[in-house]
Amino acid sequence: MLRKKRVVIALGGNALGNTLPEQMAAVKITSRAIVDLIEEGCEVVVVHGNGPQVGMVNNAMIALTHEDPEQPNTPLSVCVAMSQAYIGYDLQNALREELLNRGITDIPVATMITQIRVDADDPAFQNPSKPIGKFVTKEAADELARKYDYIMKEDAGRGWRRVVASPKPVEVIEIGTIRTMVDSGDLVIACGGGGIPVIHQGNHLKGASAVIDKDFASCLLAKELDADFLIILTAVEKVAIRYGKPDEEWLDELSVAEAERYIGEGHFAPGSMLPKVQAAVDFASSKEGRQALITLLEKAKDGILGKTGTRIHM
Repeated sequence: MLRKKRVVIALGGNALGNTLPEQMAAVKITSRAIVDLIEEGCEVVVVHGNGPQVGMVNNAMIALTHEDPEQPNTPLSVCVAMSQAYIGYDLQNALREELLNRGITDIPVATMITQIRVDADDPAFQNPSKPIGKFVTKEAADELARKYDYIMKEDAGRGWRRVVASPKPVEVIEIGTIRTMVDSGDLVIACGGGGIPVIHQGNHLKGASAVIDKDFASCLLAKELDADFLIILTAVEKVAIRYGKPDEEWLDELSVAEAERYIGEGHFAPGSMLPKVQAAVDFASSKEGRQALITLLEKAKDGILGKTGTRIHM
């Protein structure tokens, strides 16, 4: 029997919306694009971001401490776990419904609450830069820093926000279970929000105050699952160099060497397209025959068929 193409999909924030009602509507559209790939003969694993969602959970937990002074502050790692569960709940139900609507009854859907080990000595911990949560005044920022030891930074004149570290993922703790599920034909949602960041302390896994980039987590998961494709879905159909300039150029494909040169020349914005291209390069260069694709959610099927998107390869 011909082996199906194994595909890890990294869903961007636009695939999930910004509120609970928006999320419930968005996951229905997202599920159609994912099931399109399944109908094309792909074996799919889903990773998603949690940018707005983890901020909402974090804000809700802070509000709880204001209502009840006896309530301790909730660690960020727990907020990531909460966001994994409630996003997974909506997404797996939408995927199950879409599969059944198309008469596909033999693919179970499940969310795996996933921890990802990071290095305690990762330099990102010395320079927290990932903003989460809402904008607040300087006075409120000072209070959060005093009360919870948060690191607060002013953000381009819009107010103050909490910033946390964004270390590189090192190990997917539940990879054995995820691999077993995928090998048995399950449609698995894993490493949500980049995974729950944890640090080894002997046999104990201690949650870290950090957020892992979901594109890097997707790359690590794709390599561990020996995937054929890593598809990173974003807000544009293709990757561009000289973006926004008169000589802007949209790219159909990139070799690893070309992508690395463009990274070095500063064509991709940090915190936006840069981590996507870096993750794509990492995956495509990790083994012969592996390819990465960057495109729009609704273009995922056309992308896997070679009709659009930017394909990164050796």
